[in-house]
Amino acid sequence: MQLTEDYKWIDFFDFYWRLGIDGLSIGPILLTGFITTLATLAAWPITRDSRLFHFLMLAMYSGQIGLFSSRDLLLFFIMWELELIPVYLLISVWGGKKRLYSSTKFILYTAGSSVFLLLGVLGIGLYASNEPTLNFETSANQSYPVALEIIFYIGFLIAFAVKSPIIPFHTWLPDTHGEAHYSTCMLLAGILLKMGAYGLVRINMEFLPRAHSIFAPWLMIVGTIQIIYAASASPGQRNLKKRIAYSSVSHMGFIIIGIGSLSDMGLNGAFLQIISHGFIGAALFFLAGTSYDRIRLVYLDEMGGMAVPVPKIFTTFSILSMASLALPGMSGFVAELIVFFGIITSQIFFLIQKILITFVMAIGTILTPIYSLSMLRQMFYGYKFFNAPNSYFFDSGPRELFISISIFLPVIGIGLYPDFVFSLSVDKVETLISNFFL
Repeated sequence: MQLTEDYKWIDFFDFYWRLGIDGLSIGPILLTGFITTLATLAAWPITRDSRLFHFLMLAMYSGQIGLFSSRDLLLFFIMWELELIPVYLLISVWGGKKRLYSSTKFILYTAGSSVFLLLGVLGIGLYASNEPTLNFETSANQSYPVALEIIFYIGFLIAFAVKSPIIPFHTWLPDTHGEAHYSTCMLLAGILLKMGAYGLVRINMEFLPRAHSIFAPWLMIVGTIQIIYAASASPGQRNLKKRIAYSSVSHMGFIIIGIGSLSDMGLNGAFLQIISHGFIGAALFFLAGTSYDRIRLVYLDEMGGMAVPVPKIFTTFSILSMASLALPGMSGFVAELIVFFGIITSQIFFLIQKILITFVMAIGTILTPIYSLSMLRQMFYGYKFFNAPNSYFFDSGPRELFISISIFLPVIGIGLYPDFVFSLSVDKVETLISNFFL
């Protein structure tokens, strides 16, 4: 644990301001800084109350960095909650036509799930002691009766499942993405979803190892169903941003499977997928938004023939869609491949279970190109736009090209040299996994 801060904050509660960074949190923190900077650049066209918009983005950024670096359970909960208000306002003020519906749905889901998080935090903090112990280090070394551990685990799991999102708690996500401004979508897809996955590893795996080993097979099954379900639901979405949102839900399934595999390789793969999907998801939403700025159309079946008027958008969109469908040489391929290896090398499953899960996951990876490539075909190929009177569009400007290339470079970089990400997390992952095989 490095760059630590430890100050007494509220005497009455014995509440400390504890922050620090270790191998688990440095990846998401760097990702958060990178994506937030680019999302701020992407919000350039917003002219209505732009100062408030950027203030809310920075408030969201503070909550995310605070969550990834907190070493105190109550501080973790406060940062988790701090993020909800900026997101709610960003969607309800600058969103699309159904913005109030989707922002209310978002706040009901996430604030409702936070109650379970608070109960779990208080339960762990107050267990077997008169003084509340909220420090991560002491909580991680404490043992609980198995029944109590399972109850705590379920509470935390519900809170993190809504944020991740794990099916069936995912329905707020397509609505929210469909209505939010694309710079907000970049933050939602790039970072917000990763907070749930981070919480699963940081709290459920580290504090409650026995319960996690009971729930791990179920996490694997749910993750596998999620990959298939979301990849099957995606082609049926007419709305471009909803289609990308379902692809996000599908890719998050790999992270859940990696966390449930209880192997070094699986967990490292999950972490690589967190970073990789953070880049790719943010990039796709940004490009969907820039396309919308040009043509003012949301539905895929109304688009077509965009490749000729806007070749730069076409090129960047095509390349990053390939990254999303796990083309070799890009970060998505390495992450998903290592999650596959993580299942195969896992020690807690029988061979037949491994074969079944791998087979079903493989079907999911076949479905991914179907919705990615059909999305490209509907947007960029064909003749629909040549009949339109306003068929002349401005292509990507320097600002938009800069954002696309800035995201594309780490996607290629991680795809060619994934050791850079592994070098951050590998030691911490080893110590985490060793708890399960003592």
